[in-house]
Amino acid sequence: MPTITFIAALLAGLFSFLSPCVLPIVPGFLAYLSGTTPSHADGARLKIFINSLLFVLGFSTVFALFGVLLNSVLANISTTLQLWLSRIGGIIIILFGLFLVGLLKIPFLDQDHKIEYKKNSKYPYISSFTFGAAFAIGWSPCVGAILGSIFTLAITQPSLSFILLLLYALGLGIPFLIAGLFVSQALVFISKFKTFFRYFNIIVGILLILLGILVFTQHLAAIANFSLVNRVVLS
Repeated sequence: MPTITFIAALLAGLFSFLSPCVLPIVPGFLAYLSGTTPSHADGARLKIFINSLLFVLGFSTVFALFGVLLNSVLANISTTLQLWLSRIGGIIIILFGLFLVGLLKIPFLDQDHKIEYKKNSKYPYISSFTFGAAFAIGWSPCVGAILGSIFTLAITQPSLSFILLLLYALGLGIPFLIAGLFVSQALVFISKFKTFFRYFNIIVGILLILLGILVFTQHLAAIANFSLVNRVVLS
């Protein structure tokens, strides 16, 4: 199993959660979904957690469906086409990395791409799920490059697309659930994390550039295969 690729997808989800345009608004957003405020979060912990769970299920469902779609469309492509997808995909991921580092301007990523959705206070759990689905379809500038890289990686490895996007959703969703359980503590964590925001995009951008180089040169698959062979030999 290509562990390196799976770890990259999981980390991408975590990085999306920690991005400067997501993390600071998480406690207030989760409290809003449940119809309360961060200052009263401790008294409504279960309610916030359930709404957080449904929110996570919403975007996880969309990502999983995208993964199934990519697998269905691209699973039987030829080896030659697969090679070219890897090369093109590697270049795209490198461009995303350069964008995050600040060395390249991509107007499309500089814009917010969101679906407007009005919360239904009568059915808060349904609202939380549909909010999650809308969150998966839209993105903000600092998340777009990371999410776009994972979609690109999934396209270059269509047989793994479902697992990759599900792992991305897992990496993004678990912190949301933890924040939903501990909203007050999340606020304290965010206040301490602020000093790292200025470096966040640079660090993630460099990682994406390295990932793009590995995808372009086919070394990502080679590393995964090497790890698999070592496990078989050691066992």
